[in-house]
Amino acid sequence: MSGPLGDNGSMPGWNDGPGRVWDRIRPRSIRARVTFGAVAVLAVVTGLGLAVTIFLVREAIVAQVRDLAAEEARNVADHIAVQRYPELIPGGEAVLRIQVVARDSGEVLASSDALEGQPQLTAERPTPSDPRVDTTVCGPTAGVDPRMCLLVAGYAADDTAYGDVVVLAAVGTPQVVATHTLEDSLVVLSCVLLAVTGVIIWYGVGRALRPVEQIRAQLDTLSVSDLHRRLPVPRSEDEIAHLARTANDSLARMEEAVTRQRRFVSDASHELRNPIAGMRTKLEVELSDPDPDPRMREGLLSSLLSDTERLENIVADLLELARLDTGVAPAQERLDLSALVAEEFLSERREPELRLHSSGPVHVHASRLRLVRVLTNLIANADRHARSRIDVIVRREDGFAVVEVHDDGAGIPPGERERVFERFARLSESRERDPGGSGLGLAISREIARAHGGSLLAGHSELLGGAAFTLRLPESPEDPGDPGDPDRHGRPDRSG
Repeated sequence: MSGPLGDNGSMPGWNDGPGRVWDRIRPRSIRARVTFGAVAVLAVVTGLGLAVTIFLVREAIVAQVRDLAAEEARNVADHIAVQRYPELIPGGEAVLRIQVVARDSGEVLASSDALEGQPQLTAERPTPSDPRVDTTVCGPTAGVDPRMCLLVAGYAADDTAYGDVVVLAAVGTPQVVATHTLEDSLVVLSCVLLAVTGVIIWYGVGRALRPVEQIRAQLDTLSVSDLHRRLPVPRSEDEIAHLARTANDSLARMEEAVTRQRRFVSDASHELRNPIAGMRTKLEVELSDPDPDPRMREGLLSSLLSDTERLENIVADLLELARLDTGVAPAQERLDLSALVAEEFLSERREPELRLHSSGPVHVHASRLRLVRVLTNLIANADRHARSRIDVIVRREDGFAVVEVHDDGAGIPPGERERVFERFARLSESRERDPGGSGLGLAISREIARAHGGSLLAGHSELLGGAAFTLRLPESPEDPGDPGDPDRHGRPDRSG
């Protein structure tokens, strides 16, 4: 015999284990798996219940019929205790086969018409521990159809009109027990029940999963260009509805991220193009001059150096934003904000004047490098806009360490107080006062604050009348053994 062979020279499927065979035939869809699993479990439970039910029903029917035969045997025993039957023993209402048998010899002394001339039904005899005989006889011994069995019950009777005898009464096995009618009926009903249950489960699961198919079809058509579209949310308020809402929230965040990325790329390209274009123009003009003036060349080189520094600052800010976006956190330590501001920014020769207001140490757990960058950005921003004074307030508030930077400049219009934190966003006054800025400082500062579990907001300074920036960071719990706590060593607070 020839046929297609597998990679190892054997017929395909011959060496497959049970696991591979099951993988090939098992249902693939959730609807089919749920229906198959539910029907399979129900079939096992129904099969066990069916077997137990059939056994109990058969035993109950047999016990009831035996009790009828035993009752008739007792009636006959009561009768022969006083007199013999003149002829045949009359059959009862339900029992037609009765014998009175000599206990020792087994001779049939009297019988009903159905057993006339037949040998004794059974040679079994009652015992002292069990005065009742319960047995089943089948075939020719019962004097009936060889395919039929009789349920026999009997009692011993002493000193009767026939002597010491055993009265036996027999009843034919009920049709429902003798045949498989009961089993066939229950099996057919069980199969119908399983089929109806499978259809109901198939329809119910399909109806429940219909929103999933709609969601899948919608997702299949989504692309980066149409992230504004949303998935249909079913009105069932079930797990699928929660999944659809969660997916829509994810799409909204993705749309926002893509929009920010596009705006960032556009703004970054614009910010980088200006200095590069200026540098290119200056170089082309210089190269086109056949007899350049050394003094002009020196001015050109100074201008190019300034443009290079601006490019370097923009690239450094972009790299910092990239690091913040990736979520990579540098090493953190416990810092005192009051001491940090005093060490990094207080100076008697500083212009404009900076005053620090603090009631004592205020600790946070943060990266010193990034925290100094935030404070540098805020104070540098205040430097550009302040007329004569900057006030820095360090305090505690509801479990947060708060740093407020106030200046006495023109302030920020209410409608622009969120825009100043956008990447590359610069107000007109900022462009005039710092033409070489990149517009990334406040955006980086807010991202650093958020990375530390805090916030950064802009507002109006009630203290000096200009702008006020408020940095909030989770306060670090007190550490009694901290040797760097200024209060533990009695050093005065450096505040204005």
